[in-house]
Amino acid sequence: MLKTTLLFFLTALAEIVGCFLPWLWLRKGATPLLLLPAALSLMLFVWLLSLHPAASGRVYAAYGGVYVVTALLWLRWVDGVRLSHYDWLGAAIAFCGMLIIVAGWGKA
Repeated sequence: MLKTTLLFFLTALAEIVGCFLPWLWLRKGATPLLLLPAALSLMLFVWLLSLHPAASGRVYAAYGGVYVVTALLWLRWVDGVRLSHYDWLGAAIAFCGMLIIVAGWGKA
C-alpha cells in the first residue's frame, strides 16, 4: 500500500505541475514556453496512472483522495496559503477514502 500511495502522490504532483504552468502563462503573463514542460508533465501524469494494477475507474477513485491532499499541500507550500482545520480534516477524510479503496483492490 505504501508503494501505491507514493505512486499516487507522484501522479498528483505531475498533474498539478502540468496544470499550474499553463495557469502561470495565462494568468500571470509568464512565458508560453512553459507549455512544453506542462505537456511533458501531463504525459508523465497519464503514464503514472497507467502503472496501477486495478481497473481504471477504481484507480481514479482512489487517486482522487491523494489528489485532494496533494493539492492542499501545494496550496500551502507553493501558494503560501494557510490551511484551515477544515482543510486538514477534509484531506484526512479523502486520504482515508483512498486507503479503504486500495485495501479492497485484491478483494474485488
